Order: sequence, then C-alpha cells, then structure tokens
Amino acid sequence: MKAVIAVLLGLVAVAMASSSCGPLQKLKVKQQWAKAYGEGHQREFLGLAIWKAFFAKEPKSREKFKAVHGDDIHSGEFQAHSTRVLSGLDLCISILDNEAVLTSELAHLAGQHKDRQLPGSYFDTFGEVLMEVIPAQLGRCFDAHAWHDCYEVIKKGIQGVH
Repeated sequence: MKAVIAVLLGLVAVAMASSSCGPLQKLKVKQQWAKAYGEGHQREFLGLAIWKAFFAKEPKSREKFKAVHGDDIHSGEFQAHSTRVLSGLDLCISILDNEAVLTSELAHLAGQHKDRQLPGSYFDTFGEVLMEVIPAQLGRCFDAHAWHDCYEVIKKGIQGVH
C-alpha cells in the first residue's frame, strides 16, 4: 500500500511539474537560454536562425517588418530589430522568477505590440521557432516542457492575455 501511495504521489508531482512554469522550469529555461543566447556574435547568429525560420513559416509577416527592413535580415536595420527582440526575450527570461517585475515588463511589451497589431499566430510561430532553434544550439540538454510552459507565460503576457 505504501508503494502505491508513493507512486501516486510521484505521478502527481510529475504532472504538476510538467504543467506549469514553476521554479525548476524557470531555472532550466534561464540556464538553457543563457547557453543558447551566448554573447557577441553568437547572439547575432541565433537571431538570424530564428528570423530565417520565422519568415519561412510566416512569409507574409515580412510586410509587418517593413520599417525595419524585414526583407533583408542581414541589414543593419533588421539586425538592430533582432537585437531588440532577443534582448526583450532575454530580459523576460531573466526575470521569470520575479513575478512583479515580469508582470510590469510584459505589460510594457504588450503595449508596444498592441500598437503594431501583430496577429496572435505570430507569437505562436515565434514559440515554435524557439522550440526548433534553441535545441539545435543546446543538443540533448533542451527541456521542451519547461520551454513550452514558460514561453506561454511570456507570450500571454505580451498578448495581454491573463
């Protein structure tokens, strides 16, 4: 009987851990992002990989990125945009464990994105792209469940969905 209870408690713990962006998931995402994001030119290359994949999945979205030369992801204007986007994601990931600050930052980003009238599908696609590009950087160390759950927190915050 004790073994059955122990197994059930273990299953409950696994189910709870796999269905939210809890402390362990936040830590994993933060550590994995730091490794994938790197520094210097590695960040530029990561951005190129993300945007190539994003535009391959959402070719019509380039229209929304005209002001930053979305037609040429190698241009200085688009590289600056990519840096801003990834820096914003970096900030959100780094403050995942500080709910008050994260909520404030996500509200700020929600205001910026609302003005640009980006379809919700773009945020879904961006998440899909992260789930492809980040594991390519990390290899077997990628925790897809943690990334999915924590990206959902960021995505919903930027979309203004609670």
